[in-house]
Amino acid sequence: MHLYNAWLPPPVAEETKKEKESFSRVVASLKDIYRPDDPDSVQPTIKWISVIDLFIKAKSDISLEDVVSVIDIGLELFHKSQSKLYVQVRWGNILVRLLNKYRKKLSLKVSWRPLYDTLIHTHFTRNTGPEGWRLRQRHFEMVTSLVRSCRRFFPAGSAFEIWLEFRSLLENPWHNATFEGAGFVRLFLPTNAENQDFFSENWIRECMELWDSIPNCQFWNSQWTAIVARVVKNCKFINWERFLPTLFTRFLNMFEVPVASGSGSYPFSVDVPRNTRFLFSNKTVTPAKAIAKSVVYLLKPSSVAQEHFEKLVNLLEQYYHPSNGGRWTYSLERFLIYLVITFQKRLQHEQQNVDNNIQVELSLGKSERTAFVNVLLRLIDRGQYSKNEHLSETVATATSILSYMEPSLVLPFLASRFHMALETMTATHQLKTAVMSVAFAGRPLFFTSLSSSSVKSVDLEGGDDTFIALLVISLSNALLGMDANDPPKTLATMQLIGSIFSNMAMLDDNMDELSFMPMIRFSEWLDEFFCRLFSLLLHLEPSSVLNEGLHSSATSGTFLVEDGPYYYCMLEILLGRLSKQLYNQALKKISKFVRTNILPGAIAEVGLLCCACVHSNPEEAVVHLVEPILSSVLSSLNGTPATGFGGRGTLDPSASTKAKPTLSPALETAIDYQLKILSVAISYGGSALLRYKDQFKEVIVSAFDSPSWKVNGAGDHLLRSLLGSLVLYYPTDQYKCTFIHPAAAALEEWISAKDYSDGELKGPKWHVPSDEEVQFANELLTLHFQSALDDLLRICQTKIHSDPGNEKEHLKVTLLRIDSCLQGVLSCLPDFSPPSRNGMIQDSSYPSFLIAGATGARVGSTQLREKAAEVIHTASKYLLEEKSDDSILLILIIRIMDALGNYGSLEYDEWSNHRQAWKLESAAIIEPPINFVVSSHSKGKRRPRWALIDKADMHSTWRSSQSSYHLFRTSGNFSPPDHVILLMDDLLNLSLHNYQSVRMLAGKSLLKIMKRWPSLISKCVLSLSENLRKPNSPEHAVLGSCAVLSTQTVLKHLTMDPKAFSSFLLAILLSSHHESLKAQKAINELFVKYNIHFSGVSKSIFRTMDNHIDTPDFADLVSQIGSMSFDSTGLHWRYNLMANRVLLLLAMVCHSDLHVSPKILSETAGHFLKNLKSQLPQTRILAISALNMLLKDSPHKISADDQPIFSTSSQENAKSSLEGALREIFQEEGFFNETLNSLSHVHIITDTDSGSSRGNHGNSSFQSLADKSITRFYFDFSASWPRTPSWISLLGSDTFYSNFARIFKRLIQECGMSVLLALKSSLEEFVNSKERSKQCVAAEAFAGVLHSDVNGLLEEWDSWMMVQLQHIILAQSVESIPEWAACIRYAVTGKGKHGTRVPLLRQQILNCLMTPLPPYVTTTVVAKRYAFISAALIELSPQKMPVSEIELHNKLLDELLGNMCHSSAQVREAIGVTLSVLCSNIRLHVSSSQDHSNERGKTATNNPLKQENWVQLLTERASEVVNVQNSSLSVGLENSTDKNMRNAHQNGDSQDDVKWMETLFHFIISTLKSGRSSYLLDVIVGLLYPVISLQETSNKDLSTLAKAAFELLKWRIVLEPHLQKAVSVILSSANDPNWRTRSATLTYLRTFMFRHTFILSKGDKQKIWKTVERLLQDSQVEVREHAAAVLAGLMKGGDEDLARDFRERAYIEANTIQRSRKTRNKNSGHSVASVHSVVLALAASVLSVPYDLPSWLPDHVTLLALFSGEPSPVKSTVTKAVAEFRRTHADTWNVQKDSFTEEQLEVLADTSSSSSYFA
Repeated sequence: MHLYNAWLPPPVAEETKKEKESFSRVVASLKDIYRPDDPDSVQPTIKWISVIDLFIKAKSDISLEDVVSVIDIGLELFHKSQSKLYVQVRWGNILVRLLNKYRKKLSLKVSWRPLYDTLIHTHFTRNTGPEGWRLRQRHFEMVTSLVRSCRRFFPAGSAFEIWLEFRSLLENPWHNATFEGAGFVRLFLPTNAENQDFFSENWIRECMELWDSIPNCQFWNSQWTAIVARVVKNCKFINWERFLPTLFTRFLNMFEVPVASGSGSYPFSVDVPRNTRFLFSNKTVTPAKAIAKSVVYLLKPSSVAQEHFEKLVNLLEQYYHPSNGGRWTYSLERFLIYLVITFQKRLQHEQQNVDNNIQVELSLGKSERTAFVNVLLRLIDRGQYSKNEHLSETVATATSILSYMEPSLVLPFLASRFHMALETMTATHQLKTAVMSVAFAGRPLFFTSLSSSSVKSVDLEGGDDTFIALLVISLSNALLGMDANDPPKTLATMQLIGSIFSNMAMLDDNMDELSFMPMIRFSEWLDEFFCRLFSLLLHLEPSSVLNEGLHSSATSGTFLVEDGPYYYCMLEILLGRLSKQLYNQALKKISKFVRTNILPGAIAEVGLLCCACVHSNPEEAVVHLVEPILSSVLSSLNGTPATGFGGRGTLDPSASTKAKPTLSPALETAIDYQLKILSVAISYGGSALLRYKDQFKEVIVSAFDSPSWKVNGAGDHLLRSLLGSLVLYYPTDQYKCTFIHPAAAALEEWISAKDYSDGELKGPKWHVPSDEEVQFANELLTLHFQSALDDLLRICQTKIHSDPGNEKEHLKVTLLRIDSCLQGVLSCLPDFSPPSRNGMIQDSSYPSFLIAGATGARVGSTQLREKAAEVIHTASKYLLEEKSDDSILLILIIRIMDALGNYGSLEYDEWSNHRQAWKLESAAIIEPPINFVVSSHSKGKRRPRWALIDKADMHSTWRSSQSSYHLFRTSGNFSPPDHVILLMDDLLNLSLHNYQSVRMLAGKSLLKIMKRWPSLISKCVLSLSENLRKPNSPEHAVLGSCAVLSTQTVLKHLTMDPKAFSSFLLAILLSSHHESLKAQKAINELFVKYNIHFSGVSKSIFRTMDNHIDTPDFADLVSQIGSMSFDSTGLHWRYNLMANRVLLLLAMVCHSDLHVSPKILSETAGHFLKNLKSQLPQTRILAISALNMLLKDSPHKISADDQPIFSTSSQENAKSSLEGALREIFQEEGFFNETLNSLSHVHIITDTDSGSSRGNHGNSSFQSLADKSITRFYFDFSASWPRTPSWISLLGSDTFYSNFARIFKRLIQECGMSVLLALKSSLEEFVNSKERSKQCVAAEAFAGVLHSDVNGLLEEWDSWMMVQLQHIILAQSVESIPEWAACIRYAVTGKGKHGTRVPLLRQQILNCLMTPLPPYVTTTVVAKRYAFISAALIELSPQKMPVSEIELHNKLLDELLGNMCHSSAQVREAIGVTLSVLCSNIRLHVSSSQDHSNERGKTATNNPLKQENWVQLLTERASEVVNVQNSSLSVGLENSTDKNMRNAHQNGDSQDDVKWMETLFHFIISTLKSGRSSYLLDVIVGLLYPVISLQETSNKDLSTLAKAAFELLKWRIVLEPHLQKAVSVILSSANDPNWRTRSATLTYLRTFMFRHTFILSKGDKQKIWKTVERLLQDSQVEVREHAAAVLAGLMKGGDEDLARDFRERAYIEANTIQRSRKTRNKNSGHSVASVHSVVLALAASVLSVPYDLPSWLPDHVTLLALFSGEPSPVKSTVTKAVAEFRRTHADTWNVQKDSFTEEQLEVLADTSSSSSYFA
């Protein structure tokens, strides 16, 4: 039994034993309903889902066989109902919960293929069904989580199949199918025990290669990281050592942090289509969790992973520092917390394995643990005082968890940090964080000092007492921390006190054997504590003006109550743990304080203080606290005037006509304050209150009698609280300590819910009401409930008041009394019992019990509730007639109806708003399952007993709200009780009221009733939709109706109920007569919501519509709506649009249902085709979506084997069902002309042309948001075009809409050549049009035609299309290039999912593009042709190119290489881009054909692409050009005057060279931008030198391009085998004669070393260090300084031994110079440059440790400071470096200065204080 169930109140806990049997009954009835052969039996099973869910949430003890049978039924149902999304969502989610909960006990086998089919069928096909996207999204989330839950049950061999299935998707890295492939692999690949034989080192090598094929793409990286992390964790047998350098390189570069002065994010990233991103959920931030998981599970004894991890932390730690925050902070913070959590999980797992002796040799020993924690401490040290709230809290949590694992490392660190924070004066925010850290680590501190078995051997400085001393200091400082002006600090100290006392078993002064805190006397501490607390309460600022409304809750408190539960928790724990003597001492102080002060601003705070006292010891506290307040209130109320409304018996109506009596404001406030405090204080009073029975009655009656509404309200709180404390169940000894820790008697033992087994732990004592308490509660009910009901009836029937003001007051008080009783007894007042349909009272199927649960003892009776419902029904009629403008009365009556009609909903609200639930997750009161301090480990987190009791109490509240909720829903023979129907009618009226607040409350309450009794919904829908249709219904009625109709409960019901369905739709479509804007907006939103949640229409609707007389026939409904959706009806365009949309939904539903006559379909399709030329732009856009949905068959399409596909129908002439209807329409005269014309208006061409990123339709500019949501109903799911990433800027904007092209394509496939003939003339006219928008439409139509692959297309190509295309290529106009490029791209797009099937006309189109241009054309046409060619090349699939395409590549390559010096810049750019696409295509083709030929065993020698002479040509010519450029640059600078003939001739050549070089840079840039660089790395590395050396030349354009290429290169990781080459290029260019090149090389080196630090060999690193050191002595000052900066960076993240060696050398050299200066005269043979280099080396060492103070640093800094007297470049270097040192060490200076000697400090002071401000 679960701990929470064992600890329920005894009467309820007894009942829970029946739950096993009750669950079996549920499963049995589920089996009865579901019949596999009958598809209609699926729907009724849905109502059982929430019942099954109930048992899961209740943590019931149910038998495993039943669970297994539910899972079997569920999986079968899930696969059966393929097209019913809603059913799948509901069943899928419950399956996920069951599989996750019982995953370790089940032994299922689930095959993966059906799940994959579901996914593809619903989300990855073009023709998605009519369901709304919200439902689709839920469906997708559900399927993916179902796959994740089932992965562990995939049978052996699944991994092979899955990899085979998706490997083919990954072949072409530049096609979007790749992204899907990676997503699917990540989702499906199982690593369970059955499938581990699949994973091997070869497979991992293949993965690493695939991973490298797309660089710099976060989506791609996160998919592969996740896959790797899973394999690392589960496949222990793989040896990862050889992959570690590459893996860690990837990990490091996934954290996008700014290196040197670079930017902190990829300068470009491969663009993943948004549907793919949306589907395979990928946070665009770094996948920190997966990285952490990989790192932790890679650690093994004797593995280098630990070194790599240290290096990774070395490089990242600086970004944790408070001054280096940025967008990367979030992912770094997640990384830290996941490292700690995963490490803890791994240790826990290994501990359990050690007990079972499994794989001990791989587990982490003490030394590995220590090493790991040491590395993490560095991050913790940096991040502890971060300005980012999340980071500092995460760090505190991490410290707390780690201190249980390695106390000897973490606790001393924590102690020193705390003392440091206490000493600093400046940074006050540090104190809060330091206090929080101590609070979180309080328990390990106690354990280390107290427990007998703890790690005593560790010599902690100052013996064991250091930590106790730390706790004592923190406790005494905590008293100073309570400050009304500093909320965060106050809350932190309260958390600290709560945390410390949660650990201690008892607080007492004179317990000698346990005086473990000798330096603190608790009685003195307690006095001091209360002094501080009281002064805090006296100075509190109330957070808001006390609201006078109906609902000023007793506790609208200040920050102590609002910002967290720490205040109340601390008081409860403190008062619960005090010994008897100390408790009495505290009680005296508190009672004195409460009696002498009235603090209206701190009602809640003082109330909770009293409440904690009463809870801890009710008998004592009632005497000292409650009694004095009671008597003082009584005496205050005694002399006040009374109205007689409070239920004292009869009242004399004539008396109340006199002047109205009032209270003075001061008295009113005082009474209000005391009553409210009293009401909070007695919450847990229980039977101790009985002896003041009469006083309580008296006070409550007097309060209701008072003329002040404020006092009435306080009386309401008191009555409510009193009833609750008498009849409810609540724990009474919650904060007492009952479990003493075995290892340390002074501490409490904490418990884990997972380790619990039946009956071993004593549960809490519950307050179970005694008979006297119940009797007292019943008396109170008679007094204030029954008599108030009688009063109410009297007022409403006999109108006893003549004065309306008095009547209102009387009504208010009476309703308040009723409400107060109901809120007090909650569900202890029994519920209505529903009448059975067949008249029998006790029916056999009456499910009398599902789960146990009760709030308290039963009071009152069902009759009382029924009576109340009748009276309230009468009253609400009266109020609506007489007082309909009085919102307070109406709101009160709605609350009463809610409490009467929705049994248990008050408890549910309390459970869902439970404010203190989240305090249980604070790290201060969680002891992790793994505890090495007293080495006791458990299965789950351990918490203090009080926290678990709190959870059990909430669990009990939840159970009581649910225990009877589902009883009647599941069985069909019960109709709702008559009283509920009465209440529902009233609420329906109130939900149309003209005050919004009233409408909202009524609507919420109505909704709860409808949810529980679904049979009432259709009645509501009919009456509400009437309001929309009626011509004269007022605005508020429309708003109210829309609010109720748009709830999901109603929308779900519509799919089942034919009558409601048709009345709802017609009501919306016929409501255009409402004038007000608000009403129109509400109707619009309702409609959008209906679409978003649309889940199809159930089959039963078609059937009933055919055979019922009173419901309209389905076909009639369709035609009725169809007639509304023509332009001619003169409806407002939005209504026209809605009508069209509904028509589309109905048509799509019919499409999937075969009962419906095909006539409807063909009519609808025709209708939408006509709508393409509609006058209303929105309707046109919708028509496009519609046609894309409806045109499905393609009878005229040529299939793979060149045969037209015949439809399966009996007629042999293949006609689609729609063809006839459509043909009629488009053969009308001028149809296409009009259509194209009206479609061209949708294209809005802006001047900027940049548009938004590819939207669904580019109609953003003329649509408001609401309209957009109406027209854009469904995502164009993932088959949306283009299927390859778009990155070429020449192809520009998004004015080409692929869905327009798709319509023309579908039309042609549906109706064959006749469409082409009709379209031809208008198409030709539009192609030649001058308007760009017409050109756009022409491009779309033409693209559709070219891509349609129908019979007879080739003949048409020869007759007219080819001529058109040539005409387009040669046309002069520039602005429509992007559309035509897109058109060509569309036309050559490969078909099929992987895009590998060649379309019919691709070869012809390519040949047409390859035809050489006539000689006379302008450069724009040349550039345009290249743009077209590159657009076409992107779409080819290189891995499967036919021979003709290979030849074309060859031919084109020669042409491009020959044209690289073209005179026009525009053409050069186009050539560079085309070249990059072309070369990467060739390379991918070659590499994949090698793979294939190796498999076949014969080599493909005939491949002309293998001779790679182009690579040689490019690199050789580039180096020539660079040499010429550099020499000419230096020549140009020296003899600029001497321009002789030789120079001029050289200029002509060099001009060509510059152009050639520009083209080359375009090639590099576009290769890097497009993500195709992985296949051209060798070429790019070969071109490194030109990029580095041409940053600064006299030619501006060239340098700009070189800089752009350089920025991109910084981010590119170069892996072996090209790394060697790159290093040698860098080393040679560092010795370049031109100093600018040397400087640029240094810039590149900084990022290069950061990115490659894991994969560079030792030798390479040494060479690079040597080179940079040499540059310190460079002749150019800039280069020297730059080199020093680079060295500082290298020392920070580089290799320790190299750095140490360099530091020591620098120190010795500087020392030598300094000595020689002292002995001889100033200029002792050292040049300025050599001195400067030595000083720079010193400065680099100093700046390489910005925040720490290693032991060598004081000497270095001081020596550096001694050089401050040198001449210029040296002096400024010294001053800057020392100032920087000062700045970075300022925070911790007062601690760190102790490491310096006096003389050193003097030297530093001399340097840093300049003599004057301007010196």
